[in-house]
Amino acid sequence: MILIALAMTGAISCRASAQHVKEEHVTATATDSVSAVGTPTEILRLTEEDYQAVAEELGVETAAIKAVVDIEAGKQHQGFFAPGKPLVNFDLSMFRQHARRNGINLSRFSKSHAVVFSSPNARRYGSTQAAQQERLRQARSIDNKTAIQGTFWGMFQIGGFNWKLCGCESIDEFVERMSRSEREQLELFASFIRNSGMLPALKEKNWAAFARRYNGASYASRGYHTRMAAAYARHKKLENATSNPE
Repeated sequence: MILIALAMTGAISCRASAQHVKEEHVTATATDSVSAVGTPTEILRLTEEDYQAVAEELGVETAAIKAVVDIEAGKQHQGFFAPGKPLVNFDLSMFRQHARRNGINLSRFSKSHAVVFSSPNARRYGSTQAAQQERLRQARSIDNKTAIQGTFWGMFQIGGFNWKLCGCESIDEFVERMSRSEREQLELFASFIRNSGMLPALKEKNWAAFARRYNGASYASRGYHTRMAAAYARHKKLENATSNPE
């Protein structure tokens, strides 16, 4: 389950399961190659050095950041479906909500864009994530801004409506950076938790307080805080074992 705090109205639920994100397998090979115009031709994966650099910048433990990734993207820690295509969870209820705010009449598109208003069809598109990518593509053809706002992005599953809290100058910059690399996704996450006031809870590993803000009011019933605590303990144990081999 993926929830991010919405600045205007408090915690808003994303009803798509995180399993829809983490069940997909990325087929491209991780590398650092990019095209001449800066678009990744391969998936730019996070390194341990990336985690350490951003953790030091925030004053948190790398194990704490990894715990969040475990819950939002799964233990494979993947942020991309394909080069230039971050993992996404298009949320229809969120899309409808922002369409109302943006003055978009969605009833006009119910037939021409039926995929947008249906559940992800994994059988038709090959996987749940592929189906979500198509839903987002078609939703963007209805209204680009609204579709971005109604989608949760990358390995940290940040709602597109939070683009300003991520330190971006525009919603398009948010998508461009989210699509560039996993390091960029990590940097966006760092800005987001700093600007939204969640950094103290992550520093203190107060998982209940963090999950309440990050995942919304239903965090406890879904066990987000206990799952993050368990993920943190697992990563911390592995970190200690690596740094102090017997």
